[in-house]
Amino acid sequence: MPLVLYNSLTRRKEPFEPIDPGLVRMYVCGPTVYDLAHIGNGRAVVAFDLLYRVLRHAYGPDHVRYVRNITDVEDKIIAAARETGEPIDALTRRTTAEFHADMAALGALPPDIEPRATAYIPQMIALIERLIASGHAYAAEGHVLFAVASWPSYGKLARRSRDEMLAGARVEVAPYKRDPGDFVLWKPSTPDQPGWDSPWGRGRPGWHIECSAMSESELGETFDIHGGGLDLIFPHHENEIAQSESAHAGHPFARVWMHNEMLTVECVKMSKSLGNITTVRDILANAPGEAIRLALLMTHYRDPLDWTAQKLAQARSALDRFYRALDLPAHRTAEAVPGAVRDALEDDLNAPLAIAQLHELAGMINRADDDAERGRLQGQLRAAGRLMGILDGDPAAWLRGASEAEATEIETRIAERAQARKERRFADADHIRAELLAAGIVLEDKPDGTTTWRRE
Repeated sequence: MPLVLYNSLTRRKEPFEPIDPGLVRMYVCGPTVYDLAHIGNGRAVVAFDLLYRVLRHAYGPDHVRYVRNITDVEDKIIAAARETGEPIDALTRRTTAEFHADMAALGALPPDIEPRATAYIPQMIALIERLIASGHAYAAEGHVLFAVASWPSYGKLARRSRDEMLAGARVEVAPYKRDPGDFVLWKPSTPDQPGWDSPWGRGRPGWHIECSAMSESELGETFDIHGGGLDLIFPHHENEIAQSESAHAGHPFARVWMHNEMLTVECVKMSKSLGNITTVRDILANAPGEAIRLALLMTHYRDPLDWTAQKLAQARSALDRFYRALDLPAHRTAEAVPGAVRDALEDDLNAPLAIAQLHELAGMINRADDDAERGRLQGQLRAAGRLMGILDGDPAAWLRGASEAEATEIETRIAERAQARKERRFADADHIRAELLAAGIVLEDKPDGTTTWRRE
């Protein structure tokens, strides 16, 4: 079936038709690098990583350009550096590296291009100058603001009136604004804040203009897909549309807008005040990244997701089942992604349905009584899993689920048990087996005399 995606702009699912099938272009709002990524950030990255994989599968890896930015100049960064005493450059480099490491642990492919906002200041200034010249922006007291009244279609993404949007947002009240809804494109910087020379004085860009300038620089005035979290629809994405389209005589900015739903933790919204910010790094300390990824994919990206220990345990159990099926002896062959899995993912990234198909494949592998048939099904399960960013590991290693030090200790105990059996000290051998079983390690004696092990 053709790829179908839900477009937040039109509020319906639509067949995806790229502007140029030879180069599908996608922009996703990336992190503001001042702290560790939380699990909500991880959900957005995994959701759009799945889309990236599906696009690469459909159009070819060389025919998709995925841009995800790094916001490395923003008031939250300035505040974090002031609080910790860490230089801003060091803070953003460190947190960017931590973000990369955490997302790689979740199996996310790196984007094709990862622009840093501070490298695109000239493009931002040029875009602001264009908006002033066309009457859509104005300078006031060292600031430059976008005049929302100059853009009649403002609010078309959020589908709310300006009054409704202002009522639901924290709007800065300032005497230099012509309208309360006007938003900042450029702001002045104090001597101790990052700043760049501009026609309006030393200052720094507003958040919204950063993404407009970076996406235009890397993808052109109009591109195929713009993605991000649902919380970005207003004001960030609404403001991006207004400034980008008004700067280009009304030419469309992005043709398809996609947003992942929000995430709670144990039914509670994450917030610093509640002290329940759950970082990806926190979860990785106790669970494999592959299990975290699967847990995120088990809920459709447009549905609310409640992150719980139970959901993570369910994901680990599912991966155990898949890897046990892949670990069965067989004459494995390379296979294509099964049609049922491909159809599920091409229907607006229906990952839960695709995962159900993986379970079906695992069951068929377990029931197969022919090595060739089992191997063919294992090849399909591998291909389907790889498309989703899972099941690319060694089954035996997954099923063991131990660190190198733990594995060495277990292997030592298995060798001691083998020696006890050789010396006919069967009570000692049984005691070692019982000790390991109590620790969750299951021993499996093979007909050839060897012993393998796995996590229970």
